[in-house]
Amino acid sequence: MNATALPRTPALTSRLPNVGTTIFTVMSALATEHGAVNLGQGFPDFDNDPALSDAVTQAMREGLNQYPPMAGVAPLREAVSLKVEALYGHRYDPTSEITVTAGATQGILTAVLACVGPGDEVIVLDPCYDSYVPNIELAGGIVKRVALTAGSFRPDFAAIGAAITPRTRAMIINTPHNPSATIWRAEDMQALAELLRPTEIVLICDEVYEHMVYDGRPHVSAASLPELAARTFVISSFGKTYHVTGWKVGYVAAPAPLMAEFRKVHQFNVFTVNTPMQHGLARFMAAPAPYLELPAFYQRKRDLFREGLAGTRFRLLPSEGSYFQCVDYSAISDLSEEDFCRWLTREIGVAAIPLSAFYGDGRNQGLARFCFAKRDETLRSALERLQGL
Repeated sequence: MNATALPRTPALTSRLPNVGTTIFTVMSALATEHGAVNLGQGFPDFDNDPALSDAVTQAMREGLNQYPPMAGVAPLREAVSLKVEALYGHRYDPTSEITVTAGATQGILTAVLACVGPGDEVIVLDPCYDSYVPNIELAGGIVKRVALTAGSFRPDFAAIGAAITPRTRAMIINTPHNPSATIWRAEDMQALAELLRPTEIVLICDEVYEHMVYDGRPHVSAASLPELAARTFVISSFGKTYHVTGWKVGYVAAPAPLMAEFRKVHQFNVFTVNTPMQHGLARFMAAPAPYLELPAFYQRKRDLFREGLAGTRFRLLPSEGSYFQCVDYSAISDLSEEDFCRWLTREIGVAAIPLSAFYGDGRNQGLARFCFAKRDETLRSALERLQGL
């Protein structure tokens, strides 16, 4: 060996050659650089309930700091089972059908890896959350994109049906929907059940915003339809529900045969999840008020934000669920969505996210997404800057 040779890093063939820095990271960095109000990335800027932090601290002090069971601590799985049964009428066995995950993102990846193999096709509905497609590609699957209906973001069941082939292994849906803030209704879920009935397709249902549905509408979980529950991984997020996104704790519920395969993957990509936080969450969930009151809490913020934008040239799209508000800015600018959001951040001082980032083809429709999961003073500061538009 030549002693003077420089150290060399081996070259890798990228598993995700089309993935770069996410638009969320880009826009947050730009907001910081320009002192802009960050309504781009979807996380609260207010604190969680101190009682939840106290419950976690107490668990630490009680010595609950070592590895928990791989599937999650029993009290938390039992609390999830009770909540889901009370809200959606379906009972999941906490022993064999519920697993605590390191956030919903890990839950989605694990579900994909558990059921998708090389050459399997997976249907995703554009626009969609940015982790879905890379997850499928990491599993060796083939992504089949079907666009939601332009303008309304409703599911197009004729197009979905046309995308199904004998190689379709799974489908990913999201309600309440990020980025469009729409929700699936009971008739949508029933139509999906009928479409999937003759197939062996596994459904992965991302329901992380399940407790953020407005104007008296219900959240229709896939768990609420027995026919769908029998084929579905239902995914939710304690981080979204309890304003602790940085804790990265979520859960997945599925029929025992599906969950058995899920856990085979789960035990080798994270094994288990933070112990004291699991115990703290289990104790906090004994009182349902925090999640039952969440729709009213966020609807007030939504209404404050929408009322503040009412006098601008933005056209407000419906915000039925999640903590997002989409706007059509075509009366303000003919810039592309990404260029408009960059301009808005630099020149107006408010960061938003272009909807084009959620589409496979990067289509531009003159739409941007704001997050209203912010303190009232943050929203008012943003509105003062936006109201001149």
